[in-house]
Amino acid sequence: MLYKGVLTKMRTLASGPVQYYLVFESDFLNMNQLLGKSITLRLDGQQCLNCGLDREIYRQGFCRTCFFDIPQAADWVMRPELSKAHMDEEDRDLEYEKQVQLQPHIVYLANSSNVKVGVTRKSQVPTRWIDQGAHEAIEIVEVPNRYLAGITEVALKAHVSDKTNWRNMLKNDVKDENLVEWRDRLEQYIPEEAKKYFIASNAETQLQFPVNRFPEKPKSLNLLKTPEYTGQLTGIKGQYLIFDDDTVFNVRANEGFVVSIDISN
Repeated sequence: MLYKGVLTKMRTLASGPVQYYLVFESDFLNMNQLLGKSITLRLDGQQCLNCGLDREIYRQGFCRTCFFDIPQAADWVMRPELSKAHMDEEDRDLEYEKQVQLQPHIVYLANSSNVKVGVTRKSQVPTRWIDQGAHEAIEIVEVPNRYLAGITEVALKAHVSDKTNWRNMLKNDVKDENLVEWRDRLEQYIPEEAKKYFIASNAETQLQFPVNRFPEKPKSLNLLKTPEYTGQLTGIKGQYLIFDDDTVFNVRANEGFVVSIDISN
């Protein structure tokens, strides 16, 4: 069975285990149902997720022109502390920036390979944790805008990592941590402006991923270097497809690529 479309990050549904869906313009695939099946991935081209033109993808699924122009790719997206909409200051598009920045945000701890701190919009819980391959997570503060979340993250990452070791995450080389204790330990470092938003009593969220076999030595598939690949799907974690020869494919990192997917038993 052959499917073709432009890659965007897999949509997810938190259940036991997480359900994954690859969505194309006129079709979708429940990826969990493909575990154990042989999948051929072929690169057919590139298409910017913003302008829709057949252009080389620069970053985040966007061509170079769009990446440096649209608000969805501005610096404050990756660095929330740079948000300015709460001061009515425009970066690239104030209306868009107000819509995204001036809504409840969560600062959280997640454990995917190690304990890390992160920021997400409240509406993206637990999607953000799933995308990072975290098997456990907990909220620390809930603030009314992205700026407060950003300065809180900056303060906390002086005491806890803000990065995930993707290889360890995929190998399931993880250690269970007591995130409640971590949360309480880090409370003292929350900036004064955000202290009143501290969440003092909540439990960890546990997540389970559909993986039959974890890779021992994960090697990343680069479609630009290897435009066609075939392997048996053995698991899905984070935004990665895991194959039987330890090849892993980061769907999100390949957004904007036009691919063909051929499925056989």
